[in-house]
Amino acid sequence: MTSGNSRIKGVNTRLAHSGHDPHGFHGFVNPPVVHASTVLYPNAATMAARAQKYTYGTHGTPTTDALCEAIDELEGSAGTIAVPSGLAAVTVPLLGFLSCGDHVLITDSVYGPTRHFADTMLKRLGVEVDYYDPHVGAGIAALIKPNTKVVFTESPASNTFEVQDIPAIVKAAHAAGAIVMMDNTWATPLFFKALDFGVDISIHAATKYPAGHSDVLSGTVSANAACWPRLKDAFDTLGCCAGPDDVYQVLRGLRTMGVRLAHHEKSALEIARWLEGQAGVARVLHPALESHPDHALWKRDFSGSSGIFTVVLAGGGTQKAHAFLDALEIFGLGFSWGGFESLAVPVFLGDRKIAKGPYEGPLIRLQIGLEDVEDLKADISAGLVAANAAE
Repeated sequence: MTSGNSRIKGVNTRLAHSGHDPHGFHGFVNPPVVHASTVLYPNAATMAARAQKYTYGTHGTPTTDALCEAIDELEGSAGTIAVPSGLAAVTVPLLGFLSCGDHVLITDSVYGPTRHFADTMLKRLGVEVDYYDPHVGAGIAALIKPNTKVVFTESPASNTFEVQDIPAIVKAAHAAGAIVMMDNTWATPLFFKALDFGVDISIHAATKYPAGHSDVLSGTVSANAACWPRLKDAFDTLGCCAGPDDVYQVLRGLRTMGVRLAHHEKSALEIARWLEGQAGVARVLHPALESHPDHALWKRDFSGSSGIFTVVLAGGGTQKAHAFLDALEIFGLGFSWGGFESLAVPVFLGDRKIAKGPYEGPLIRLQIGLEDVEDLKADISAGLVAANAAE
């Protein structure tokens, strides 16, 4: 399939066919997995001019091209890079677009490892780092300085699921000459096409929903036409390329991402609504719930929701949270999300400066997998019984 085929509209059709033309490789449905470092040239003149598509393994292969072209199809981007992890998908563009003396604004509800990178590596490189309230919206204009080069967003927020007014933030940032990056892992391009909202660089931990099976570490970064050359240069300079087997696994997972996400969405919403009426639950932080304070903003901008949200227990502390977690049998206790299995983790907010509550009790983040909903409800019920008994 070619991305210019105007007859192909549906997202599942595009997921099934984007990124590879079978007739370009002997008719095989899946792209070749090319393990490559050295690429040979036919003669010295071609080598001197680098006048061929592939020059060295770190700069791309038919395998990475297949994945990146598929992501471009979904994002509407000018170019995409594939990197070895979701965190690398954060760090490569930040290193590519920030220099000593620059200023970056980052949402205070950002993914923890992103904050750690900013507070250590970026600061050591002479970059000024500030954090902003995820509800700042157009008010971010007052925080932008003459040396602000990047505004880094993540919406909904990591762990606490505040929804940001991305169009308002983009307008203010662009008016000041800054670019906007967005970690869009929660929604994927299926539920929020970041570049359509003016975001310059869209970041995904492809470890999550694109790969979908908890067995691959991967990340993708997609840029608009204005930012693509600089992103590509940073990628080539840093040599932070994904391996071909991982790339292939992500592309393979991408084919079923639409149907998996539909299942995650349906199950998570059913469980989230059910949880709102359970004893021992103070509230549920899921932006697709009508009770969520940012629901109207989510409904305006997003076309769907994924399978991860947070439950706030009614009172108690660490002991209560641990009692809940230890009583679970189906939910695994493990980091990451987006795979086929359900997971639960306690939420830590101690590193935040602004977006840290108050909350009525401990926060538990739930990843709703592909299991049967009634089984998951029974497992959560056992956790709540144990938590309530620990008060």
